Amino acid sequence: MDAIDRKILALLQHDGRLTLTELAERVQLSVSPCHRRLRALERDGIITGYRAVVDPAALGLGFEALVFVTMRQEDRETLLGFEKAVSEIPHVLLAQRLFGDPDYLLRIVTADLAAYQELEDDVLAALPGVQRLNSTIVMKRVVTDRPLPT
Repeated sequence: MDAIDRKILALLQHDGRLTLTELAERVQLSVSPCHRRLRALERDGIITGYRAVVDPAALGLGFEALVFVTMRQEDRETLLGFEKAVSEIPHVLLAQRLFGDPDYLLRIVTADLAAYQELEDDVLAALPGVQRLNSTIVMKRVVTDRPLPT
């Protein structure tokens, strides 16, 4: 990956709707070589997709919590069962397995505190292997969906 590829990645992270012509102009290439580079970045899995970034509040999802999950047991079957189950919960925007204690970090959005409480009581607490849930309410987002440094 060279400086031009990195510039393509930086530009697309800031505006994924750039046309190929606009992208080529900004990286100072003609359209064909820019297109070849873009396809190579996609083919090699460096660019993994394109999406719209939506304001959660516009969808009525104004409540956000970070949930630290401690597992009762950490055998392979339990962890895989937990990970599969958590990946199927639409309100979980991020799930990360951590070293040490706690075992997982979840980022969750819901409409409000009552909806979160229902999700925690009825869904999260019933996930395979869960021993303890520790929730922290997000007061304010300071940095959100920042592009990766290139």
